[in-house]
Amino acid sequence: MLIPHIPHTPSVGRDVHYVSRGSADGVFRSVCRAAKVTEVGDDLRLGLAVLNPDGLYFHPLTKDGGVVYFDKANPPEGVVFGGDSPGVPGTWHWPERDCDGEMCRACS
Repeated sequence: MLIPHIPHTPSVGRDVHYVSRGSADGVFRSVCRAAKVTEVGDDLRLGLAVLNPDGLYFHPLTKDGGVVYFDKANPPEGVVFGGDSPGVPGTWHWPERDCDGEMCRACS
């Protein structure tokens, strides 16, 4: 598998964004959530502790192979990505920053 260019190397304790899956019935939409890296696996798969408004959710590498990386600027071939979407549900990405280095609102 080709590993995409990423701006930083993931390591335990780093902050990332996790794109929630949302609910099948559409009641809960897919949104970005703050997450901490708890494990680093192969091919940019991470174990994450996701911070939700109602508590923590853990995605360990041992449960389902971890969470895969998704770069909105360079989606994999064949992946259709809507620009207003926060990302592909069930993936992680680095937090966006605007020109001033402040956090953007794209994921909120």
